[in-house]
Amino acid sequence: VCMYVYVYVFLVCMRACVRLFRTDACSCAYPHLSTHARSLSPTHPHSGVLFYVYMGMLAVFCTNAINIYAGVNGIEAGQSLVIALSVISHCAIQLVRAPTENSDSLMALVFLVPFAAVTSALLFHNWCPARVFVGDTFCYFAGMTFAVVGILGHFSKTLLLFFLPQTFNFILSLPQLFRLVPCPRHRMPRLNPKTGLLEPSVAIFPRSELGRIGSVILPILRITRLASVSETADGTITMSNLTIITIALRLLGPRQEGRLAFSLLAFQVLCSVLAFGIRYGLAAIVYEKVQ
Repeated sequence: VCMYVYVYVFLVCMRACVRLFRTDACSCAYPHLSTHARSLSPTHPHSGVLFYVYMGMLAVFCTNAINIYAGVNGIEAGQSLVIALSVISHCAIQLVRAPTENSDSLMALVFLVPFAAVTSALLFHNWCPARVFVGDTFCYFAGMTFAVVGILGHFSKTLLLFFLPQTFNFILSLPQLFRLVPCPRHRMPRLNPKTGLLEPSVAIFPRSELGRIGSVILPILRITRLASVSETADGTITMSNLTIITIALRLLGPRQEGRLAFSLLAFQVLCSVLAFGIRYGLAAIVYEKVQ
């Protein structure tokens, strides 16, 4: 139902946006809007073939980064809502600073405002105890929405700043994603039936399943405390799964599902604040002009 509502709202906004582009007032106030469609055509000069490779990689990353940072009710829709609101705030700042030079930001808002509205309703029903489950469908849908907005809005680097938790979770998960160390089918937290609290999930495997690279990575994970690793006398290794959710449970202790989701989303908000600081503060160190 949320999907159909989003498509309907999006089509209505696009129709209104097209009417806005055709008005004389819009042409005077926003002269770049009339040429926005041409700027997105294949003939628009980008960075050659590498740009299209980058677009594909960005789309794959955004969809899968949200999908693997999951396993707790409310976290998928919650992180998507925080990212959407962060990007909306960025686009609003751009429009206020230079309204005639940021038609791309206006186009991004056409996508993200209805997306944020629908995701808010989804989060309400997906919060613990959940009545609606998002699954892979919403994760791919949300990730592709962000990728499209970042590409059409020409601010893909800024978009990646709002994906800081997802980027860290992806890098942390690489040893398991590439099977350098064994990866179970599901890495979501495990529920303790006695306490009703979530605890860190673990992967249990014999040492014989570790390759040469895995034998090097395992001590590094133990020393850096990115994972809890223990080994029995018979060579059976127990390792906590490599996810942010697992690290949060190890640092904060067993928690109720709702409190865990709230803590993770609070961390997402803090990362968005850091992203704004990097975008509008530290960027001036690297670039002569920050738009």
